[in-house]
Amino acid sequence: MMSPKTRSRIMMISTHGYVSPEPEFGKPDTGGQVVFVLELSKCLARMGYEVDILTRQFESQEAEEIVNDRVRVLRFPCGGDDFIPKETLCESIPEWVANASDYIEENGLKYSFINSHYWDAGLAGQALANTMEIPHLHTPHSIGAWKRDNMDGEAAALEKKYNFNERIREEKVIYDECDWVIATTPTQRDILKESAYDTPASKILVIPPGYDDRRFFPVSVATRSALKNELGLEGKIVLALGRIANNKGYDLLIRSMPPVFQRVKDARLLLAIGSTDPSDSEVEQVAGFRKLAEELGIADRVIFGDYIPDDQLADYYRAADVFALSSRYEPFGMTAVEAMACGTPTVITTEGGLWEQVTWGLESLYANPFDPEAFGHAIASVLSHREVSSQLAKYGSQKARARFTWTGIAQQILKHLHSQADTPAPDRPAEENLAEAFEVEAI
Repeated sequence: MMSPKTRSRIMMISTHGYVSPEPEFGKPDTGGQVVFVLELSKCLARMGYEVDILTRQFESQEAEEIVNDRVRVLRFPCGGDDFIPKETLCESIPEWVANASDYIEENGLKYSFINSHYWDAGLAGQALANTMEIPHLHTPHSIGAWKRDNMDGEAAALEKKYNFNERIREEKVIYDECDWVIATTPTQRDILKESAYDTPASKILVIPPGYDDRRFFPVSVATRSALKNELGLEGKIVLALGRIANNKGYDLLIRSMPPVFQRVKDARLLLAIGSTDPSDSEVEQVAGFRKLAEELGIADRVIFGDYIPDDQLADYYRAADVFALSSRYEPFGMTAVEAMACGTPTVITTEGGLWEQVTWGLESLYANPFDPEAFGHAIASVLSHREVSSQLAKYGSQKARARFTWTGIAQQILKHLHSQADTPAPDRPAEENLAEAFEVEAI
């Protein structure tokens, strides 16, 4: 429990996308990171803290929304009223910081620490941490140098779209100045240490994302069958879901399906990649996926589903026979963890961080999605062999519960801060003692 002197309010910053108590998944730049921030905030609130999630205000959004009695979303404008992509939002961050600072000062708010998410928020978080003289933990989610080096395409075009040069330069500054960087995987830790960033190992914490074990859990075989009928799904279902983006590798998954369909006659691929308000680019990408399925002669076995509402997500995982994560690059892979938690066998990409944290053949199968035959045969093996499917379902769900719950994630963060409370934070003068900003007793 916290001592009476504790400043029991925590600041989360996630500036881009549509951050709200009920996120509009499918909207641009709105996906796993929003879930991460919301769920971690709610978990910290259950531990006795009050949490403010600071984000950008645009499109006539409300300045404040209540998530629950201890968590709220605070929005501050910058850069006008239109949506701004995360790649270029950095240009408006100084205005955002000024508006947020004015609100914090006017309302006399005090915070124990700041946890910023993605590099645009990292810029904001470090500016506020410097002013408020409190610890700043930064969670990159993805890392610019790694993303740049793992993307297909012509360098100039990628730079124009993703602003890599400025991103990597600013990331370096954030990692140098913040107190700690939270890597979600050992691979991310190594990239931070050894690539363009040279981040000291002492500043890097390896803490994976979490999932809500009150929502995602296994059910009986009979219940799974009933859910499949209720959702109108027939045959062996291979499920993939998420926002529409090139890095998600849906085209690679489609190319992987012919060997699956050859080996498993009643198999179907469900791509739940719709959007509530698709952009022209998203419409074009889905049209390309449909054309690819037609060219491969498998269009009749590929189901293009709509966006899955959050309250139905767990049931879709449970109704599937295998979940496929086929990303070209994936810092972690939260959807695969949620599927594992629901007792659904998973086949995951080796172009990311999650595969190194599971045991192949026991908790999951993994393969390179750039090798369609290999990825497809991994899926087919799950669908063809009941023993394999049952083993992955059992031990995958156990791994998820043991390693990836939000409670465990929150406890790791707080435990680290508590352990440092009597020690100066890295790269801070001795007089800036964390105990002054963060006084907690063991949880």
